[in-house]
Amino acid sequence: MPRGIPNARRDEDGLRYTAFHVPMAPNPKHMLSNYLKSESQSIWTRNALKKSKARQDEVVPPQDARRGSQIIVIHPGSRFLRIGRASNVFPVVVPNVVARKMNPVSAAPAPTFVKGIYRPRPVPPEDPTQPTSEVFVVSDDPFDEEMAAVTLSLRDRMRFYKLNITPNATNIAKTYNTDYKPEIIAEHNDPYQLEWIKDGEDVLVGEQALLLASPQESGYAVRWPIRGSNFNTRDYGSSVQTILADVETVIAHTLRDRMGIKPRDYKDYSVVLVVPDLYDRPYLREFANLLLVTMGFKQLCAQQESLAAAYGAGLSNACVVDIGAVKTSVSCVDEGLIIPETRLNLNMGGDDITEFLHVLLERINFPYRDMDLARWYDWSVMEELKSSLCSLSENDVALNLHDFVVRKPFKPAEKYPIRVCDEIILAPMVIFEPRLIQFTKKQENMHPISHPDISDEVLEHHGDQITKAMTISTDHLNKPPVDGQIPFELVQVDEEGKGVKTPVPAKLVGGYDVVFEASKLPLDVAIFNSARATGDEKMHKYLQAVLVIGGSANIPGMAHGLESRLQAITSTIMADMEKVQIIPPPKEIDPAVLAWKGAAVLGKMDGVSELWVTQSDWDILGLRGLKERCFFL
Repeated sequence: MPRGIPNARRDEDGLRYTAFHVPMAPNPKHMLSNYLKSESQSIWTRNALKKSKARQDEVVPPQDARRGSQIIVIHPGSRFLRIGRASNVFPVVVPNVVARKMNPVSAAPAPTFVKGIYRPRPVPPEDPTQPTSEVFVVSDDPFDEEMAAVTLSLRDRMRFYKLNITPNATNIAKTYNTDYKPEIIAEHNDPYQLEWIKDGEDVLVGEQALLLASPQESGYAVRWPIRGSNFNTRDYGSSVQTILADVETVIAHTLRDRMGIKPRDYKDYSVVLVVPDLYDRPYLREFANLLLVTMGFKQLCAQQESLAAAYGAGLSNACVVDIGAVKTSVSCVDEGLIIPETRLNLNMGGDDITEFLHVLLERINFPYRDMDLARWYDWSVMEELKSSLCSLSENDVALNLHDFVVRKPFKPAEKYPIRVCDEIILAPMVIFEPRLIQFTKKQENMHPISHPDISDEVLEHHGDQITKAMTISTDHLNKPPVDGQIPFELVQVDEEGKGVKTPVPAKLVGGYDVVFEASKLPLDVAIFNSARATGDEKMHKYLQAVLVIGGSANIPGMAHGLESRLQAITSTIMADMEKVQIIPPPKEIDPAVLAWKGAAVLGKMDGVSELWVTQSDWDILGLRGLKERCFFL
């Protein structure tokens, strides 16, 4: 004991010379208190009371008397942005693209096109010194091997349905298409001629951006800010703020020009945002911050695509399949909630069908020789051919004659004839035969929008997890790596054709990337594995309620083609399984807008009042506020 400090008596506690005070004995009244133990004392209830008091002072204009007129529903997609008031019957659909003038003009990038479909090797000119029969007798082209397998699958299905196969149909189509003579359509006979733009404002949005005759020569950079279920980091790089600026531009221009809502009115509108089922957490955070802080909307509610589609179709239980332009998502909805372990994302969509159709038509001497899919007006030609020709019904396979129109900038329209046969069904079959897609090439130059090891909030990340459906889909690949080698799928090829080992992804299990490998599944297998993730007792229910949405759901014969393939899988594995059923969307509703329609229904429900996240909530809680309010995220 130091000198100067007296010894403590035995009956004392020894704390006399400290600042610590011995707490008093607990009062039984305090132990029975309900302070901060009921929902009425939470921050959400307090905010709700403030909002109810504020509503008493609000004056609603007569034109906004309809329910949902002060709620804006936003569904961003890879190709189109669907936006509108919840009181509207259908949304405003605009291309989700922005063209910005570069300074200097020479800095404008050339239009790019990622070729995700295997293409046949260029055929070298024949050697005149050798007989024709001795040149290229055996082909080692991987494209020919994959095409042979897909064509054999189609022939087997046609034999099963006892349908006749036209002999020598490919050569007949080639011969006809070689001798093409386009018909020139005069301007006074063309009611659909376009008003091309040679030069315009510094920023062009939507249709105006696609009407640029030559973007590079005019000094414009034309970019799509959304790709699949995330931001388009391939075209923008790692600059998230540049992407958000273009997202804001598209939304603001559409609200102002198509809906008459100006920026000063944003504070009076609430927003229902439709987000992907398997979303990237930074994507949701940046989008919510854009709407609540940057643009200043009143409040926000996030809604997942499959859940919104189930609302729109009036279903409480369904396996929702969304075939978008770039990605296809599969999820099972159970009584108003998405089952997290059933979520799957496939890295293919309607754009792959369009590209594969072009490859198939080139094999039969496509009459429009100057086709370049990097140019939007040529891409739109192939999109129109896809919508008018493609079908998944084997009854439509026959030698038929069609025509299409090509509209080039500042030139008269040209009408081409074309004869096709099985190309119309082989093109959409790519979603069931993904062996023709180069998935590794489609992932090139994509960057994460934030570092995976850096987080500003501590919470559980459901969106970053590997789901049970993915694990089921990749169990057959669970083999130990040999001598530490990286799997073939994780090796890129440089310009010299040499393999380059890539950094090992964070989601490697057993030597392979589970998320990447699961994204390469055929659509029918992905649906079956998603239903399997619910358990043996429930999977029957979801296989009998498959809801197909998205733009590619409009392909004729989609329901039959998917149902027959699913039935073949289930009858082999599940002996007690009844008939698989594809549920059509409600009448007079486009499957492409069904998710938006369901989000609009949610926005008008009384229960949505418990899901709003206000600006003050976002400032205090951040992304955790969305998680606690929208508990299904």
